[in-house]
Amino acid sequence: MDQQQPLALDPFGRDIPGECARLRAAGDVVAVTLPGQIPAYAITRYDYLHDLMLDDRVSKDPRRHWAQWEQALSRPDWRWILGWIGPQNMLNTYGHDHKRLRKPLQSTFTARRIESLRPRIDAIVEGLLAPLTYLPAGSTADLRAVLAYPLPMEVISQLFGVPADRRPELAGLVSRIMDTTATDDQAAETIAMIDTVVSSLIDHKRKCPGDDLTSDLIAVHESDDGRLTPEELRDTILLTYGAGFETTVHLIANALHLLLTHRTVLRRLLAGGIGWDLVLAEVLRLRPSIASLPLRYAIEDMTLGGVTIPAGSAILTTIAAANRDPNRYGHNPDEFAPGRPRDPRNHLAFGLGAHHCLGRPLALMEAETALRQVFHHFPDIRLAHAPEPGHVPSFIANGPTTLHTTLSAPPIPENISGKPMRLNGEDTTSLEELRAYVLYAYDGGRPEGDSVRTISKATTRSYGATHRILTAAGVPLRSRGGYNRRGQSA
Repeated sequence: MDQQQPLALDPFGRDIPGECARLRAAGDVVAVTLPGQIPAYAITRYDYLHDLMLDDRVSKDPRRHWAQWEQALSRPDWRWILGWIGPQNMLNTYGHDHKRLRKPLQSTFTARRIESLRPRIDAIVEGLLAPLTYLPAGSTADLRAVLAYPLPMEVISQLFGVPADRRPELAGLVSRIMDTTATDDQAAETIAMIDTVVSSLIDHKRKCPGDDLTSDLIAVHESDDGRLTPEELRDTILLTYGAGFETTVHLIANALHLLLTHRTVLRRLLAGGIGWDLVLAEVLRLRPSIASLPLRYAIEDMTLGGVTIPAGSAILTTIAAANRDPNRYGHNPDEFAPGRPRDPRNHLAFGLGAHHCLGRPLALMEAETALRQVFHHFPDIRLAHAPEPGHVPSFIANGPTTLHTTLSAPPIPENISGKPMRLNGEDTTSLEELRAYVLYAYDGGRPEGDSVRTISKATTRSYGATHRILTAAGVPLRSRGGYNRRGQSA
């Protein structure tokens, strides 16, 4: 590599925006190392990555074009990447083989076929949200767990005809592949599970075929033209099933989090001032479900931005970094701004060219349906005020581990009306109620002066007394704007 000290990517993905900024600061083409010290090149400039994804001099087939393929097979600390580049499916093939493996799936993901799924998706979302509508005022729910995860899981499982009792094991396998923090032994177990778990599903569907994609792919495999080998059948099912739910989980969760933390955008969206297509495109630009995708390989020496990528080198498709390129998206690429001058719909989250994502229309339909119904049933929904949600343990997958929300306003505490409230010996319950109410009403992000002044007026207390009460209740007050901590004009 040209750089003496390649940048090591964080396998936990704890700060993907920060890592994107560090990569951009290092250059348009940056030498990096993946977990296990796997060498690769990261492309941070949008135009370079866009063109590279369409370049015939770049392959997706590690067996034919990665100089270190044999090393990947033999090194225990590189085993994790075999879950990504080892399977023989359309993700890891090139040219004719890619076309051959993609063809059996194309008829399933046509616009007409996807549109026919809309009533079914509506019903699934309604069924998932219905129990939440009966919860008392002020109740909280983890919308990742109760909506963002089970919706795409149910949709893709129905498409593949996966019985309910087999779904947890198959979904668990996908999560293991996404986890880039796995130990060597855990990675080895994951590779072994790819064969046992998916092959077990294939055996089941041979005995119990149905009108589903698994049965269709088995029929292709068993036809005379031999379009799919046994390994390709297994790996095509794994890829399509995993991509069909894991990435959509993150799309829905990321969209909810961004809209609930950018309420001006949310109000414009719900009022019809901006379209769902632009909003979801901006979510995918700013927080693509896949931040970086392993791997592509240079077939010949290539020079980009003054950096030579030697033939046989691995190239990381650094989608998150390119989607934040200021050369493409202006001076504010890290902001959530669906109305930005450069249309966010040209993001790279769904890939390009021959490798563009077949499931794009389905993912967008699921996300829009889920979001519409959430805001219909819970127009006053707010984020619950806990620490920021953690990130899934991956530098590849890009989404939160939880998304706790307050679905409707908590009851107004009685002592907000002006009754005496003592700090010493104050009823703990009343303080908790006050905290919940204030945080809900102000999203935890309003200036200190707004909430303190408003509660002060509502309770006919002095500003200082109100400040002490809210502090005792654990409300995270800030002295930005409005009034400062001494109650004076800022």
